[in-house]
Amino acid sequence: MNRGAVAASPSSRPTGLIEVRRSATLGQHAFAFRSNAQAWAEAGQGTEMGRGGRGREPSLRGNHWPAKPMVILIVLVVATILGTNISGWAQSAEDSVLSFHNSVDRSGKFTVPGLTWDRARSVHADREFRGKVSGEVYAQPLHWRAYGASSSMLLVATETNKVHALDAISGDEMWTRSLGAPVDHSLLRCGNIDPLGVTGTPVIDESTGAIYLDAFIEESSAPHHRVFALSLKDGSTVPGWPIDIADTLREGRQTFNARDQNERGALTSVDGTLYVPFGGHLGDCGDYHGWVVGVSLKDPGRITGWSTRARGGGIWAPGGISSIGQSLFVATGNTFNAPTWSDGEAVVRLSPDLHRSNDRRDYFAPTNWHALDLEDADLGATNPVILDVNNQHGGRQALILALGKDGRGYLLDRNNLGGIGGGLATEAVSKRPILAAPAVYTIAGDAFVAFQGRGERCPSRALDGELTVLKISGGPHPTISTAWCGAVPGASSPIVTTTDGQSEPIVWVVGAEGDNRLHGFRGDNGEPLFNGGAGPAMAGLHHFQTLIATKDRLYIGADQRVYAFAF
Repeated sequence: MNRGAVAASPSSRPTGLIEVRRSATLGQHAFAFRSNAQAWAEAGQGTEMGRGGRGREPSLRGNHWPAKPMVILIVLVVATILGTNISGWAQSAEDSVLSFHNSVDRSGKFTVPGLTWDRARSVHADREFRGKVSGEVYAQPLHWRAYGASSSMLLVATETNKVHALDAISGDEMWTRSLGAPVDHSLLRCGNIDPLGVTGTPVIDESTGAIYLDAFIEESSAPHHRVFALSLKDGSTVPGWPIDIADTLREGRQTFNARDQNERGALTSVDGTLYVPFGGHLGDCGDYHGWVVGVSLKDPGRITGWSTRARGGGIWAPGGISSIGQSLFVATGNTFNAPTWSDGEAVVRLSPDLHRSNDRRDYFAPTNWHALDLEDADLGATNPVILDVNNQHGGRQALILALGKDGRGYLLDRNNLGGIGGGLATEAVSKRPILAAPAVYTIAGDAFVAFQGRGERCPSRALDGELTVLKISGGPHPTISTAWCGAVPGASSPIVTTTDGQSEPIVWVVGAEGDNRLHGFRGDNGEPLFNGGAGPAMAGLHHFQTLIATKDRLYIGADQRVYAFAF
């Protein structure tokens, strides 16, 4: 469901009626948008189906709303209750963060009108924010503001299999849901998180009003991957959920080894289907594969799956799946004992039904994929980066950038990934393995990609650090160059804020497992704007963690708590 506005003008087309209900958790009037078909049917208007099966919208009488006095009355009553205008309802929901890096394309870009370059210098920790949670936090927090509500909530999932809903201003608990006992390390062959519960970032689907996540649950001395749907209102389990991944796949004659699979990547929701990526545990033990599992939101018993042919090939990246249009992109890691290429060290395009394609346009692997396998130099440590840059004809060029643990950047044609060795350009861009999730923004038609890694070709040695920003330029022979590097002691997944989608870009990154402070840099030239501020450093940060931005705060999840920074 789009976060589009319900226009205030009577000459605008409606996107659905508005249902008013009292939310006990938010303490405010919340608003749920129903589909056009349902809204018109309830208003007595209905839809007509043409021969092609498409629904034809009712006549809008010269682009005016149909003469439905009840609809207008409801809108006027709601506006009176709120003391605001209709255009403000959608605007208040625009700062909801529904998925990892704020988008299914994993761009990591946030529009925050008030966070200018000058304002960034006055960012400060909100010492009044309480934000207590239970357990270690690897997943990115999410932010939900219901349409029309003045308050909002943060949703934080932890390794103890707890989901916490916190008031986004005070940090006070609104509700908490326990999903089951996390898996004790003694039940696993390897790994480095103990206990192991929710690691991958959940996703919110507005159309269902639920948050979806995978929890690793210990039951009867055995581990199970179960996918839950929880109501945003109170955390209750949505009917029909959870589903057990292994049991449901087994019904379709697919084998999934729950013990050896780990769900590290973020979930995503596209066109009514939930997609869940899987890799393995630290140490590459057991019979794991790279998996993407698709679950119907309407019928969770309907499930599909794609997996790598060889053992290994995990989808390790915290960003998980990058999506644009009808294409899902994943990057896979090293495989084991593969005499021929079998889906490892690759960028793979998947269709919504997850069927396997042998078309070279739908996959890419470096020519030295076998050497990368032997060196454990995963291409899949970061999610594929979706780029659109200006080309030589004044149009836009569709690209993919893959960043690997070998320190290289692989630039690909998004419409033709090229098969083995079929990339457009390859450059050494980092002196160290590239991990975590990149962020993307645009300046003058070129794409800028910020990632965790010590730059190979930083313009200034003085700025040599754990933040590197690449410049990707289009044309017949697209190029990769290093725009600037930032001196960040420590590492995590950066994000980018702009004031309007383009202007005054700021790259934000946390020095996790280093100085444990927040850092901000001008996106155009790398000038430091914020270096952590006064006061003690944060604690309990992991180098996979990323932050989020809302209209008045930045939030960072850490073990046992969430930090808030105001501006």
